Amino acid sequence: MLKNIDPILTADLLYTLRAMGHGDEIVIVDANFPAESCAQELIRLPGLTATRVMDAILSVMPLDDFVPEAAFHMEVVGDPDAEQPIFADFREILAKHEGPDAKLGRVERFDFYDRSKKAFAIVATGETRLYGCLILKKGVIRPAA
Repeated sequence: MLKNIDPILTADLLYTLRAMGHGDEIVIVDANFPAESCAQELIRLPGLTATRVMDAILSVMPLDDFVPEAAFHMEVVGDPDAEQPIFADFREILAKHEGPDAKLGRVERFDFYDRSKKAFAIVATGETRLYGCLILKKGVIRPAA
């Protein structure tokens, strides 16, 4: 255990987050996602929800503020503008860590798979809510003024 570090952030996940550079992406996926076949690096957290993992990751990792959107969910197949209940949860966690102006983008399903294959790592959760998949683009830590 470490002070002020969420205990779900395993040694492997902390190592991965620290190793990532500015602009690298990490993908948090639900239990239905083909994580094994998409991942360059796969971290499994099967007993946790995607929102719980998102909250823990964003407690230590800044998002990229050089781009209009640094967090993306998968679009609903056949209805890209549709809202799933988990999207509101993603937005709430995003606002908590990045401020009320942070935007949650969306990515078409097959484009999401393609981006996932290029991502630094995939975190496979036990999320059972549909469309519980999210891409996070790492930002920078600026020096103290």
